[in-house]
Amino acid sequence: MKFATRNRPTPALPGVAGTVRADRRTRRLLPRLRPGDLALIDHVDLDRATAQALVDAEVGAVLNASAMISGRYPNLGPAVLAAAGIPMVDLLGPELFVRVKDGAAARLVDDALVLGEETVLTGRLLDADAIAEQLDDARQGLAHQLESFTHNSSEFLRREQDLLLHGQGVPLPSTSFTDRAVVVVAPGADHEAELRLVRRFVKEMRPVLVGIDSGADVLLAQGMEPDVVVVSAAEEQRPSAKALRAATDVVVRVDRGASSAVTESFSKLGLRPLRFESSATAEDAALILADAGHASLIVGVGMHATLTDFLDRQNAGIASTYLTRLKLGPKLVDATAVPTLYSGRVRPRDLFTVGLVGLLALFAAIGTTPVGQEWAEAFASSTGDLVDYLQGIFS
Repeated sequence: MKFATRNRPTPALPGVAGTVRADRRTRRLLPRLRPGDLALIDHVDLDRATAQALVDAEVGAVLNASAMISGRYPNLGPAVLAAAGIPMVDLLGPELFVRVKDGAAARLVDDALVLGEETVLTGRLLDADAIAEQLDDARQGLAHQLESFTHNSSEFLRREQDLLLHGQGVPLPSTSFTDRAVVVVAPGADHEAELRLVRRFVKEMRPVLVGIDSGADVLLAQGMEPDVVVVSAAEEQRPSAKALRAATDVVVRVDRGASSAVTESFSKLGLRPLRFESSATAEDAALILADAGHASLIVGVGMHATLTDFLDRQNAGIASTYLTRLKLGPKLVDATAVPTLYSGRVRPRDLFTVGLVGLLALFAAIGTTPVGQEWAEAFASSTGDLVDYLQGIFS
């Protein structure tokens, strides 16, 4: 006689379990991430835009071989991850990518990375309190970063003075910018929400739509076809082939003296892109392109230019951003300001409604006077006579 046996439930293991997705280049890793993955990166001073992309990918945890906050400046990325409730451990060291392979099943238990039953590496667990403390320390070194920022700006202006001051080297697209509003979409923090804010402006004003890298895909996702796509030379940052083919013009931002191989890769898609040789970022190249085309207004989506945002950027791109915005001046408007500044065009149906309401109010006011009452009685009498006459004809 056999007795039924009950399978004991497997006890839940501690920590956050998931599939490892690893790449030293964070931008190349982002498209491969799936919800619940453990993202292994090597990213010093995680910036806000990258952190938001990790949040959007719904990763289970972020493991960094380098320091999330190095202390050079108060970068914003770790706070974004903490606010989303995503665990993060940094300072795991360069051996992280040697000892943990892409696709492996792993668990993060507190500050330890566990494969099977073995603790492979331990790092520094960051929570909101630890991040706040480190950011306070980083603010103390801000003066040095500002000195470096000033130096980088001077060097960029020296290299790109002909471009910034005279527009030399700006390619000529077939899309006309002259006296038109332009909406430039960059893959920054909150870019999708900001694009929704300007949807009415886009529908009524029909501006030139410019997508930068994956910003072109964001336009397509919201039912808007980009007129111009500006892409970086790095392949991992490029938008989809669908977005590239939808655009009238494709502009590739390349370093000065770069080989033709950078743009030849687009020939497989049947595209002949324009080269924009500059040390500016792709975002700033798009702004310079619109300004050189004599755009009347440029609306920036996914772009921010506060002091903290400048310092939150990696490499000398902060100098490019700073000087480009100085050049554009009041022509550049942030997307978040558009709903406040633009209330929309007056539509014919709105005018008809206002006129109808006005007439009704006028008739109501006249109806309260003796003359108005006499008119009403006369109108009622005339209407009654007309009805009687018509009935007599058709009876």
